[in-house]
Amino acid sequence: MRLASIELNNFRNIAAMQLNAVPGVNVIHGENAQGKTNIIEAIWLFTGAKSFRGAKDKEMLRFGQKKCSVHTVFATAMREQTASIELFAPSQSLLEKKSKSVHLNGVPLESAAELAGQFYAVVFSPAHLSLVREGPAFRRKFLDTAIGQLMPKYSHYLREYQRILLQRNTLLKDVAQFPQLQDTMDVWEENLAKAAASVAFCRARYVERIRPKAAQVYEGISSGRERMDLSYQCGLKDAHLCTREELRAFYREELLHDRKEDIQRGSTRSGPQRDDLEILVNEVPARLYGSQGQQRSSVLALKMAECSMVEETTSEAPIVLLDDVMSELDAGRRDYLLNHLDNWQVFVTCCDDESFRELRNGRSFLIDAGQLQRTEDF
Repeated sequence: MRLASIELNNFRNIAAMQLNAVPGVNVIHGENAQGKTNIIEAIWLFTGAKSFRGAKDKEMLRFGQKKCSVHTVFATAMREQTASIELFAPSQSLLEKKSKSVHLNGVPLESAAELAGQFYAVVFSPAHLSLVREGPAFRRKFLDTAIGQLMPKYSHYLREYQRILLQRNTLLKDVAQFPQLQDTMDVWEENLAKAAASVAFCRARYVERIRPKAAQVYEGISSGRERMDLSYQCGLKDAHLCTREELRAFYREELLHDRKEDIQRGSTRSGPQRDDLEILVNEVPARLYGSQGQQRSSVLALKMAECSMVEETTSEAPIVLLDDVMSELDAGRRDYLLNHLDNWQVFVTCCDDESFRELRNGRSFLIDAGQLQRTEDF
């Protein structure tokens, strides 16, 4: 997949801008708060997902404007396509409730979500460092989002598990006052174990598939000086080798074992809601012992492994969006990102001009105050 051009009008601080991209590396550079990340955000919207910055649609309109638009031309293995997104300011009129307009090849879509499966991209931003630095919830979310894009059924498995988990937790609180309800626990736990097995089955296998891919990318980023490894932590060794039935039996036993304590706590102690993705660098946890550069490299390796999975599954190489990735990386790691991500189109933002002077095949765009000031080919 290749992005040929993107045109922005009244998008955040950008009044009007068009970028014509090259198939290789596209560097968007300039001082802080000039609009670099806004361009990355605009490209990401065509995946059908929400802003990776957590912004609401109305926050993307340039100050004082009633409408903003983003138009792109991109090519897949099949053909060249166009897509556009228009966002509208909230209207005071009850008759005008339209907040967004989305088109693909000139055909209106019901929602931006329908662009999913048409435009593939993977994004890295400083916020994604939470994958390494923060608690297990961030890593579970990474797995759930990545798997959900490739396997629509997984989202159903996850919702079903969360629904039954909520019901069991409610029952646990009620049992404390009405002990006779404990007779119904077996049925709920059997259903919960089955749902848990489906979630863990998908997660464990996904981790095992991206494990060698992430390790290979990390080896390239570190020039072979360091090693990265991944492990899915669910309380069961080699979970990726287990069948769904074996996982169901494991979770059923865990629920039965913890039932008394769960009743006292009023919540479920074991299950996929407690699982974790362990990230190791040189055989020690990156969260505890990794340097800032190692932690950043670990997240990059995970994101690149995610790219490989998308390409392997869809036969389309996703566009790689790297926001503020150059800081805290040494020259060798920067060289890998600029010159060794073969077959992927890359958009990367940075502040320091010197950080991309090693670029051998690409294009740079200087952004200042929401305007494109200079384009330079390498």
